Amino acid sequence: MSSIDLTAIGAVVFDIDGVATDTARVHAAAWKHVLDGFLRGRGEEPFDIRSDYLRHVDGRARLDGLRAFLASRGLEVPDGSADDEPGQVSVHGLAGAKDAFFLEQVGKYGVAAFPQAVALLHELRRRGCRTAAATASRHGRTLVQGAGLAHLFDLIVDGHDAALMNLPGKPDPALYLEVARRLDLPPERTAIVERALAGIEAAHKGGFGTVIAVEDAADLAEVTVLGRVPRPV
Repeated sequence: MSSIDLTAIGAVVFDIDGVATDTARVHAAAWKHVLDGFLRGRGEEPFDIRSDYLRHVDGRARLDGLRAFLASRGLEVPDGSADDEPGQVSVHGLAGAKDAFFLEQVGKYGVAAFPQAVALLHELRRRGCRTAAATASRHGRTLVQGAGLAHLFDLIVDGHDAALMNLPGKPDPALYLEVARRLDLPPERTAIVERALAGIEAAHKGGFGTVIAVEDAADLAEVTVLGRVPRPV
């Protein structure tokens, strides 16, 4: 059982996809929808959620994840540019098609918050702990707002912010370190709640005081909150 000791931790940072919102599976399905056709044309095995998505794509910025996956298969594709049409055979084109399908699915079915995450957020805030959301997704704010969670976070930093600041993606800890900086807390007094392997690695690299690694949101029900954040004198 994991625990967060609020006598030592001043803020808890949540990843969004698959931790706070039920959207990791939508990302995975969108990648499979786009890449299966591309792979079929190359005589390759279909995109596999466990061996391909979780290992190479999950938790990373969209372009970084796609590049990592292509490299794992030894596939060379031109990088292209942001002007490429969605579906064009380039890194930007394939990523654009994935993004379009993801947004279509979110628009059609909405965004659901995990009740375990909502309960933990309420408990942390009741005990005086600040909370933040951090994600490689450029749609982070949209997802948080769509899930009705915006009021439970003091700060949201997403992939759009990271791009504006030219921050490297996970497993580099830059995104999480930027969140800690904005919270005016050192990493050792900041906890990270993560599911993706790249994000867990980033949290450890960044020297964060507590790293709660979960396989899925159900694990959040087992997280124990100890004490409360001391009030300023």
